[in-house]
Amino acid sequence: MRSRLAVNEDQFRKATYVALVSLTLIVFTGAAVRLTDSGLGCPTWPRCYGHIYPPLGIHPLIEFSNRMVAGLVGIITGVVFLMSLARRPFRRELAWLSAALPLGVLAQAVLGGFTVLEKLAPGFVMAHFLLSMVLLIFAFWLAWRATFPRGARPRSSDRLLVRSVRGLGVLAGITLFAGTAATAAGPHSGGHVGQVIKRLTIEGPNTLEWAVNLHATAAVIFGVCTIFVWLLKRSRTGGRLDPLEPLTVLGILIAAQGLIGAVQYELKLPAEMVWVHVCMATMTWLVTLWAVATEGRIGEPQTLADEQAIATIVAEWSQSVPAS
Repeated sequence: MRSRLAVNEDQFRKATYVALVSLTLIVFTGAAVRLTDSGLGCPTWPRCYGHIYPPLGIHPLIEFSNRMVAGLVGIITGVVFLMSLARRPFRRELAWLSAALPLGVLAQAVLGGFTVLEKLAPGFVMAHFLLSMVLLIFAFWLAWRATFPRGARPRSSDRLLVRSVRGLGVLAGITLFAGTAATAAGPHSGGHVGQVIKRLTIEGPNTLEWAVNLHATAAVIFGVCTIFVWLLKRSRTGGRLDPLEPLTVLGILIAAQGLIGAVQYELKLPAEMVWVHVCMATMTWLVTLWAVATEGRIGEPQTLADEQAIATIVAEWSQSVPAS
């Protein structure tokens, strides 16, 4: 029975990417709930108006559908965790990372419930989105580590480049946080006409302008630093970079985000463009994680020549030692 239920490396790797995609898609659907003013389509939790099914109506159906999608994502992440236990060869670190995914989805469900009960209070809404970004870190890390055999992940001796790319990850996180503040202060409260929704008002009537400027400043710093790190890597590779190199893709995404952000602000933040902006921000976060992972860990890389040299030295040493 154990051999029948065993999961090989390739099957598990594919499952981790399914989990990563599903956790990304739930961010897209969650943003759609807010931007269609359906955040309180089901004002009670976990039931909808006290029932296990939503009443007929566009907002309840949208909100309840997102809850169903979240339930499906929870099942997927739970299956991935079970597969990590059945994976052969078993790897403890993959099991721990897999366990974090269903636990994170459960935490998201509870936090989502409090968000509804607190009438979409900005702090809860911001935390709900940022927790999704943290979950994507675990999902990406799991998929990346499952792609490589144990001990085979890339290493780099270029400490400056590795630390610079990791610094971009910090800047990306700051930019995302500032973006959630801008959304929490913007016109898309998540509720429809007649519902009282709490908004971010820490700067009074100027909160939206303040949050947008904060977000734009963080994004500009993030973009400029990405250019410098790209130039640094280009100098390290003799001027040759793959067009699909993650830093190149990251720079293009940041430029596109800047254009979308400027246009949507001039157009008074239409919901459709805000949704595209949120989805692009999520993809930018994933590409940032890809860039960090691609640069690898700090350490002297072992090449086949190194291993052969070490084997030769050991063999010569063994021959020189007199038999006891």
